[in-house]
Amino acid sequence: MEDPCNSSWEDSFDYSNSSYDYYGHNEEAGFITFVVTCIIIGIALPLTLMAIFALYSLVQNDHVAPIYVINLLISDLIQLCCTIVWLIKPEDWKKYYIFYIYFFGVMASACFMVCIALERFLVIVFPLWYRFRRTIKSSVLVCVMVWPLPAIYILPSYFCVNFVVEEAISATFLLLPLPLLIFFLGGTLKALSASISVPPDEKRRIVGVLVLVLLLYTLLFLPSIIWSLTENGRNNNIVSNVSFVFLRLSPLADLVMYIFMRKGTTDKVLASLCCCRMDSNDVSSQAV
Repeated sequence: MEDPCNSSWEDSFDYSNSSYDYYGHNEEAGFITFVVTCIIIGIALPLTLMAIFALYSLVQNDHVAPIYVINLLISDLIQLCCTIVWLIKPEDWKKYYIFYIYFFGVMASACFMVCIALERFLVIVFPLWYRFRRTIKSSVLVCVMVWPLPAIYILPSYFCVNFVVEEAISATFLLLPLPLLIFFLGGTLKALSASISVPPDEKRRIVGVLVLVLLLYTLLFLPSIIWSLTENGRNNNIVSNVSFVFLRLSPLADLVMYIFMRKGTTDKVLASLCCCRMDSNDVSSQAV
């Protein structure tokens, strides 16, 4: 069974997972991509499963915050499973479905990163309003509404929409969260500067999470957005490899964000940075 609407996205995804179908520089680039992908899977898959289990135990204890993170990690799990299947080189008719399931997970991941940033924004800017509406039921309802959103990209592909239109939809879908994340960060910083009820460690943790979400989103998804919007990028195998490698780093990056969201992590990082700075100042003063 062949895909009648085969896209350049799928061709590039197939190339980026191949380490021996090409020669010269392309073969080397494909092999490096293959090795990096295997390392990412080996690290991210067990850690993601452990993180989901740990967060699920918190939800059972009526903690609301981890729900969006759990769904984010589930979207990462979808990406990792699809990548594993792709690496074992499935039949051609299966590649079509695996490819779109993978990008369903990618776009769901982008949506839940926005949900996490929005939650932190509401906690600071509208604390009283959010405190009384912050329930497990409402969070689950939001997740149920978010999961169908990636179908905005998949349905045009199913109905054989023009490739240029399809890639424009993909780029728009991935680009829209960027101004939202910037807005959430700016609004949170403005509200925190005037807030005296939020403890300093909580302020650092919230700002650290929002900055990390914005930074990770920019680094991971911006290359793919550029790839979708530029014809030169789509026709360049190196650009395709780079964009897909960044996408594959998404599960690892989300695990880093999960670690930073834990209480005390941001303080420890800042404390270690301060210690390093003090040590460097001491060394420089002794040298003088």
